[in-house]
Amino acid sequence: MLRLTDGMSEWWFRAGLEYPTVAVFAFFAVFVFGSCLGSFLNVCIWRLPLGESVVTAPSHCTKCGYEIRWYDNIPIVSYLVLRGRCRCCREPYSCRYLVVEALTGVLFVLAFVKVGLADQPICTVFPYWAMILLAVAASWIDAEHRLIPDALTIPAMCFGVAVSAVCPSVWGIESRLYAPVYALISGAVPALFLALFAIIGKKLTRKEVLGWGDVTFIAAVGMLLGLPAAFFAVAAGSLAGTFYGIGVAAVLKRPVARVKIAFGPFLAGAALVWLFAGEKILRWYLVHGVHLPPAP
Repeated sequence: MLRLTDGMSEWWFRAGLEYPTVAVFAFFAVFVFGSCLGSFLNVCIWRLPLGESVVTAPSHCTKCGYEIRWYDNIPIVSYLVLRGRCRCCREPYSCRYLVVEALTGVLFVLAFVKVGLADQPICTVFPYWAMILLAVAASWIDAEHRLIPDALTIPAMCFGVAVSAVCPSVWGIESRLYAPVYALISGAVPALFLALFAIIGKKLTRKEVLGWGDVTFIAAVGMLLGLPAAFFAVAAGSLAGTFYGIGVAAVLKRPVARVKIAFGPFLAGAALVWLFAGEKILRWYLVHGVHLPPAP
């Protein structure tokens, strides 16, 4: 009987070698689970910027008001069967619905595989999945509306601390008292750093350089993935965002200072890069990173 604190290598050996059919079914089940949550993310992406509830009102066509039945709301399948249109008025739906559902399902499977190959505790997959959900939803909302709702980041922070308390082995810590403290510190330190940068930047430039959503997002990254992940997301996201802004300015022939971009997608992308390749990045840095000469 596998426990949440057990490594995944035993599962991989049993299912992958002895029962390959079980392994395939597990991957399919994880994909379906992820795509279902991706369907819910589509609701969040549409409703949260409008201040609407994501749980009370049923899904409906935004043009004719047709209430979408359950059989028209099956992730991926319904979109393909209906060819991306409303059953009633034939209004075309955004391809975002299909992309978000498929992308979330694929990322869920990849995170599941990563935990298995790295022989991490089974419970490690839960903060990984939470990070994927947050990254996908926050990226899309920020790209379209230039905001990251607290309704996304605050639950993610709470989930990160809760998982640390229930399963401290996600941090390699045995104490259920110290693990939540580490999670809180991992979120608070980079968030404070980013908040100070935003305050100083506003005083120097007299305009908003970062939104509050970026600060709470990076706090959630720290509480879900740890302190190194949060600082990597800030550094890599800032670098990628800067190059993107310079490129947009060059194409539009505008001063870089006048180009406004959403920072959230770059933070989210960097966080996902760390999620899937963080150990390799850290190992590479320790081997090839900048080493200061010894003091004379």
